[in-house]
Amino acid sequence: MRLSTVILPVHRWSEGQHSWRRAEDLGFHAAYTYDHLSWRSFRDGPWFGALPTLTAAASVTERLRLGTLVTSPNFRHPVTLAKEMISLDDLSAGRITLGIGAGGTGFDATALGQEPWTPRERADRFAEFLGLLDRLLTEDAVSCTGDFYSAHEARNIPGCVQRPRLPFAVAATGPRGMGLAARHGQAWVTTGDPSLYEEGTPEQSVAALRGQTERLADACAGIGRDPRELDMILLTGFTPDRGRPLESVDAFVDFAGRHRELGFTEIVVHWPIPDSDFAADERVFERVALEALPQLEG
Repeated sequence: MRLSTVILPVHRWSEGQHSWRRAEDLGFHAAYTYDHLSWRSFRDGPWFGALPTLTAAASVTERLRLGTLVTSPNFRHPVTLAKEMISLDDLSAGRITLGIGAGGTGFDATALGQEPWTPRERADRFAEFLGLLDRLLTEDAVSCTGDFYSAHEARNIPGCVQRPRLPFAVAATGPRGMGLAARHGQAWVTTGDPSLYEEGTPEQSVAALRGQTERLADACAGIGRDPRELDMILLTGFTPDRGRPLESVDAFVDFAGRHRELGFTEIVVHWPIPDSDFAADERVFERVALEALPQLEG
């Protein structure tokens, strides 16, 4: 099992760069950031762009994998995103993972002045977006006309450092999204069942996640793919456990162990932010990074 972190882009780089360096020093497998224009309780405070932040992070780290968790079509286009990701993959010497999902109905959904998409349109857009992006990152030149996204002689030479392209970590919970993860993903991402966040129990959450993993396996079977080919990533902070896994090393080992039994290969914890939903004792957080994985591997 791998342990990774999410570093939200809420600090000017003069301060924020220290977290990315420290994440590498602590031995995290990867450090991700949200790709939003703003997010929930942070909307009226500092918030910086994901891809410039990852570019800067690549310049101050050497081994740490980097990525979005997650990007969505809300304010992105496959043609421009592909060019930026190929450039970022090159700048990082092949350390980039693109976490990608259908997006939600938050602030990003209307920031460009558009009307919010219906759930059906959002799903349709995501399927088309992901398929075109896959082509753009693996082919030298792409031309196609879709219902939502088109490309005309879009060139992406020399392509990704990682071959055939940088990995996709596809966020999905429903059957259609699971099918996209099975077809295009090198990893699958979930935050659990959102309906359990307020009043659910940890046991109910584990049962819901078990159901999700079974649906992913079914989606893989439907296209003849071994589900063990996909990494399974749990982004913590949105299950009924909330911050409890970071209360102590033992609490985290118990939490991670229960989810490893479901087949999860990577657990992602939020870098502590005081006075926020992601507040945590930084000393305990660092102890988890240094001490928990050896216990899980032992």
